[in-house]
Amino acid sequence: MDDLREPCPYRITDDCGGAFTMGCLGGAVFSAIKGFRLAPPGIKSRLLGMTTSVKVKAPVLGGNFGTWGLTFAACDCSLIYLRNKEDHWNSILAGAATGGILSMRSGPQAAVTSAIIGGVLLAMIEGISIALTRWGAEQFKPVMPTLPDAA
Repeated sequence: MDDLREPCPYRITDDCGGAFTMGCLGGAVFSAIKGFRLAPPGIKSRLLGMTTSVKVKAPVLGGNFGTWGLTFAACDCSLIYLRNKEDHWNSILAGAATGGILSMRSGPQAAVTSAIIGGVLLAMIEGISIALTRWGAEQFKPVMPTLPDAA
Protein backbone atom coordinates (compact mmCIF):
# COMPACT_ATOMS: atom_id res chain seq x y z
CA MET A 1 0.00 0.00 0.00
CA ASP A 2 2.58 2.57 1.09
CA ASP A 3 6.19 1.73 0.27
CA LEU A 4 7.57 4.88 1.88
CA ARG A 5 6.64 3.93 5.46
CA GLU A 6 8.84 2.10 7.91
CA PRO A 7 8.38 -1.65 8.36
CA CYS A 8 6.02 -2.58 11.11
CA PRO A 9 7.97 -2.81 14.36
CA TYR A 10 9.67 0.52 13.65
CA ARG A 11 6.45 2.12 12.42
CA ILE A 12 5.05 2.09 15.94
CA THR A 13 7.76 4.35 17.38
CA ASP A 14 7.77 6.46 14.22
CA ASP A 15 4.01 7.10 14.42
CA CYS A 16 4.15 7.68 18.17
CA GLY A 17 6.90 10.28 17.82
CA GLY A 18 5.19 11.98 14.89
CA ALA A 19 1.89 12.17 16.74
CA PHE A 20 3.61 13.52 19.87
CA THR A 21 5.33 16.21 17.82
CA MET A 22 2.11 17.19 16.06
CA GLY A 23 0.30 17.37 19.40
CA CYS A 24 3.03 19.52 20.97
CA LEU A 25 3.18 21.93 18.04
CA GLY A 26 -0.60 22.21 17.66
CA GLY A 27 -1.00 22.48 21.42
CA ALA A 28 1.62 25.24 21.53
CA VAL A 29 -0.19 27.29 18.88
CA PHE A 30 -3.64 26.97 20.45
CA SER A 31 -2.36 27.36 24.02
CA ALA A 32 -0.44 30.47 23.04
CA ILE A 33 -3.53 32.07 21.54
CA LYS A 34 -5.72 31.11 24.49
CA GLY A 35 -3.10 32.15 27.07
CA PHE A 36 -2.63 35.51 25.37
CA ARG A 37 -6.37 36.19 25.22
CA LEU A 38 -7.14 35.13 28.80
CA ALA A 39 -4.22 36.94 30.47
CA PRO A 40 -4.74 40.26 32.25
CA PRO A 41 -4.32 43.43 30.17
CA GLY A 42 -0.80 44.65 29.42
CA ILE A 43 1.68 43.24 26.95
CA LYS A 44 4.06 41.89 29.60
CA SER A 45 1.38 39.96 31.46
CA ARG A 46 -0.14 38.70 28.20
CA LEU A 47 3.23 37.37 27.01
CA LEU A 48 3.80 35.76 30.42
CA GLY A 49 0.31 34.21 30.30
CA MET A 50 0.96 32.94 26.80
CA THR A 51 4.30 31.39 27.77
CA THR A 52 2.91 29.78 30.91
CA SER A 53 -0.04 28.34 29.03
CA VAL A 54 2.22 26.84 26.37
CA LYS A 55 4.57 25.31 28.97
CA VAL A 56 1.68 23.74 30.87
CA LYS A 57 -0.71 22.59 28.15
CA ALA A 58 1.33 21.77 25.03
CA PRO A 59 3.14 18.74 26.52
CA VAL A 60 -0.15 17.34 27.79
CA LEU A 61 -1.75 17.52 24.36
CA GLY A 62 1.44 16.08 22.85
CA GLY A 63 1.24 13.16 25.26
CA ASN A 64 -2.40 12.55 24.37
CA PHE A 65 -1.61 12.57 20.66
CA GLY A 66 1.41 10.32 21.24
CA THR A 67 -0.73 7.81 23.14
CA TRP A 68 -3.24 7.76 20.31
CA GLY A 69 -0.48 7.33 17.71
CA LEU A 70 1.14 4.51 19.69
CA THR A 71 -2.14 2.64 20.14
CA PHE A 72 -3.19 3.13 16.53
CA ALA A 73 0.16 1.99 15.12
CA ALA A 74 0.25 -1.06 17.41
CA CYS A 75 -3.28 -2.05 16.33
CA ASP A 76 -2.44 -1.41 12.67
CA CYS A 77 0.71 -3.54 12.80
CA SER A 78 -1.14 -6.29 14.65
CA LEU A 79 -3.81 -6.36 11.96
CA ILE A 80 -1.18 -6.43 9.21
CA TYR A 81 0.40 -9.44 10.91
CA LEU A 82 -2.92 -11.23 11.53
CA ARG A 83 -4.43 -10.61 8.08
CA ASN A 84 -1.19 -10.94 6.11
CA LYS A 85 -2.08 -7.96 3.94
CA GLU A 86 -1.73 -4.23 4.14
CA ASP A 87 -4.82 -2.42 2.94
CA HIS A 88 -7.26 0.30 3.96
CA TRP A 89 -9.31 -2.04 6.11
CA ASN A 90 -6.42 -2.35 8.56
CA SER A 91 -6.43 1.41 9.18
CA ILE A 92 -10.20 1.50 9.59
CA LEU A 93 -10.23 -1.42 12.02
CA ALA A 94 -7.20 -0.01 13.87
CA GLY A 95 -9.01 3.32 14.26
CA ALA A 96 -12.03 1.55 15.72
CA ALA A 97 -9.84 -0.52 18.06
CA THR A 98 -7.90 2.56 19.14
CA GLY A 99 -11.09 4.46 19.96
CA GLY A 100 -12.37 1.53 21.99
CA ILE A 101 -9.11 0.88 23.82
CA LEU A 102 -8.49 4.50 24.79
CA SER A 103 -11.97 4.99 26.21
CA MET A 104 -12.23 1.59 27.89
CA ARG A 105 -11.84 3.11 31.36
CA SER A 106 -15.13 4.99 30.93
CA GLY A 107 -17.13 1.78 30.59
CA PRO A 108 -18.33 -0.53 27.83
CA GLN A 109 -20.89 1.86 26.36
CA ALA A 110 -18.32 4.64 25.99
CA ALA A 111 -15.80 2.17 24.53
CA VAL A 112 -18.27 0.96 21.90
CA THR A 113 -19.31 4.53 21.04
CA SER A 114 -15.69 5.65 20.71
CA ALA A 115 -14.85 2.57 18.65
CA ILE A 116 -17.66 3.38 16.21
CA ILE A 117 -16.56 7.02 16.01
CA GLY A 118 -12.91 5.99 15.48
CA GLY A 119 -13.87 3.53 12.75
CA VAL A 120 -16.09 6.03 10.95
CA LEU A 121 -13.45 8.76 11.19
CA LEU A 122 -10.74 6.52 9.75
CA ALA A 123 -13.13 5.28 7.06
CA MET A 124 -13.72 8.89 6.02
CA ILE A 125 -9.98 9.61 6.01
CA GLU A 126 -9.24 6.47 3.97
CA GLY A 127 -12.11 7.25 1.56
CA ILE A 128 -10.78 10.74 0.96
CA SER A 129 -7.30 9.29 0.49
CA ILE A 130 -8.56 6.82 -2.13
CA ALA A 131 -10.53 9.55 -3.93
CA LEU A 132 -7.53 11.90 -4.02
CA THR A 133 -5.28 9.11 -5.28
CA ARG A 134 -7.68 8.27 -8.10
CA TRP A 135 -8.18 11.92 -8.96
CA GLY A 136 -4.42 12.48 -9.02
CA ALA A 137 -3.90 9.42 -11.22
CA GLU A 138 -6.26 10.81 -13.88
CA GLN A 139 -3.71 13.35 -15.01
CA PHE A 140 -1.12 10.66 -15.70
CA LYS A 141 -3.30 8.49 -17.95
CA PRO A 142 -2.02 8.29 -21.53
CA VAL A 143 -4.06 10.26 -24.04
CA MET A 144 -4.57 9.08 -27.58
CA PRO A 145 -3.17 11.72 -29.94
CA THR A 146 -5.47 13.02 -32.62
CA LEU A 147 -4.18 12.80 -36.15
CA PRO A 148 -4.95 15.53 -38.66
CA ASP A 149 -7.22 14.52 -41.53
CA ALA A 150 -5.29 13.78 -44.70
CA ALA A 151 -7.44 15.26 -47.44
